[in-house]
Amino acid sequence: MNFFKKLSVLGLVLALSACVTTTKVESGTRLIGDKLTLTLEGAWNQVSASGMNGPHRDTWTMEGLPVDKLLVYSGLQSGEPVHPPEESNKDKKVFAFKPGMQNEQIIALFEGALTRDSSTFKLLKMEPSQFGGTKGFHFEFSLLRKLDNLEILGSADVSVVNGQLYAIMYQAPKLVFYPRHIERVKRIAQSARIG
Repeated sequence: MNFFKKLSVLGLVLALSACVTTTKVESGTRLIGDKLTLTLEGAWNQVSASGMNGPHRDTWTMEGLPVDKLLVYSGLQSGEPVHPPEESNKDKKVFAFKPGMQNEQIIALFEGALTRDSSTFKLLKMEPSQFGGTKGFHFEFSLLRKLDNLEILGSADVSVVNGQLYAIMYQAPKLVFYPRHIERVKRIAQSARIG
């Protein structure tokens, strides 16, 4: 195969591996995975790309990535990562869930995944709460994103049921976007049911 054919094939492979699809998720009650039910007010966009989601992990956005994202975890099982490393970072640590983890250890999983790129994470609040109709916890954080030095605020609601992790985590820039959607996200969290 000559040089130009190889280059064309390489370009095609790279283009296909970078494909991103977006699917509109309409208002109403939605079953996510096998057991997590959420009620949405307003449409969200579910984003899929190679390595972004998993069998128990979805990524949604209102404004588009990387502006905001809602990560939905519908029953992560033992050994399943909260967010898999990118293809180019396969040598980096995988932050995998294990049943029996304490709340602080679960937060540390999310922190580790969010700071892989050397962004700075700060826990702002952690408290017991109900999520999915069961005992869980809520936490809020700030993230100084290394890529653009932008301050991101985040909010998460988490519970572990029958050894599986269920959660929603919203992240958006502190100015404008986080305040614009956080009340809607709180209502989604309150609507969650596991079972």
